[in-house]
Amino acid sequence: MTRDALLAIGVVMPFASQIDVPGIPFGYGELCLFLWIALSVVRILAGGRTEITPTLVRLASFWTIFALALGVGTLVGYFTDILYLTGIWHDGVAYVLLVCMTCLAAAEPDAYRHLRRSAWWVIAIANATLAIQLMQASGWIPQAGVELWYWDRFRGWSLNPNQIALYCAAFGPLALYLATTTNKPIGKVLGFAGMILPFYVGRLTKSDTFLYTSVLGWLIFLGLRLRTWLAAGRGTLSYGRQAAMVLILAALPLTMALAPFGLTELGNAESFAKSLTKDKGGEATAETAELRMYLWEQAVRRGLASASLGLGPGAHLERPNIVETGDTPRPFEAHSTLLDLYTQGGLVAVGALIWLVGAAAVLAWQAKLDAMLALLVSLGVFSLPHLIIRHPIVWFALTLCLVAGTTPNATAASLREG
Repeated sequence: MTRDALLAIGVVMPFASQIDVPGIPFGYGELCLFLWIALSVVRILAGGRTEITPTLVRLASFWTIFALALGVGTLVGYFTDILYLTGIWHDGVAYVLLVCMTCLAAAEPDAYRHLRRSAWWVIAIANATLAIQLMQASGWIPQAGVELWYWDRFRGWSLNPNQIALYCAAFGPLALYLATTTNKPIGKVLGFAGMILPFYVGRLTKSDTFLYTSVLGWLIFLGLRLRTWLAAGRGTLSYGRQAAMVLILAALPLTMALAPFGLTELGNAESFAKSLTKDKGGEATAETAELRMYLWEQAVRRGLASASLGLGPGAHLERPNIVETGDTPRPFEAHSTLLDLYTQGGLVAVGALIWLVGAAAVLAWQAKLDAMLALLVSLGVFSLPHLIIRHPIVWFALTLCLVAGTTPNATAASLREG
């Protein structure tokens, strides 16, 4: 097995939280990620070459600022609050693994080629594991001691449906990126085919956020592709581009003319939109919104109480009264990436993350990496009502975007290699 494939397993398999390695308190994904890091370090110690790239500088700068913010937050929390060592240990180990993964991947010679190969492995492994989970859910093969359903929501090997929904929201745009940046017919077929199962499984989770990210991601991708297509035809007057320009110019007055008819169908459109969400916009959706608002308000208060310096790694919110299950862990997380970071590292940690993601988005825009920009938007939307910063798939996508955006002629190279 190559190191690129090993990295891919380490990126994909952490979603399988119900499956642990026998005798070891973590899963196969974490084990493969640790092995990939160990092999990368051994390669360097054995005299392997490394490169100080702009991506490595950005990632190292971010993690340094992030670590200092968490350190200050831990001191504030030690003197002003009760710290839970379990949360500190859990988040601390996760952040160390992510630091090693991102920085070592960015320091690889020809980092873009290696990350692109790993991306192909990610899509292949993701589709294979999703297919196995669907066959288990259909009763075609044994379930191997896992609970695949959370009531009527599919969760596969994950602990909850939102976890696998996050990975599906990343697998789809990643496969789209690979399909649109290769000129090999087999590569295009495999890339587009790799989007089908993630979308199908994502809808089985009945995650509202997955639905929103899918719709928004597709709209952004189509808009960016139209921009690229029109820009490529400057100075030419083909019939296709003339027709597209006419449609774009006619879109606004046509929309205004159809507005009265659209208003009459507003009720039907609202019902259709609700039918796509879990519980069809009913009690479950309302309860989720109530819980999230309670947690977000509490997170803001806790962050302000720490003078916006944070309280260190881990969760810092009290268990909501509206949660009735007796096994709900304490303390509680805000279930929002920015707000959870606000309670951990304050405004410094939040600002550092916004800077890094913003830099990746700008690079993707300048390099016309349309699918990668759609992927960043999807992850950004998913981060608003969920804590996703500890998931390796998020950092793999972010590192790939940074490397591709700073690699000269990355698109041309990918077209040659597939």
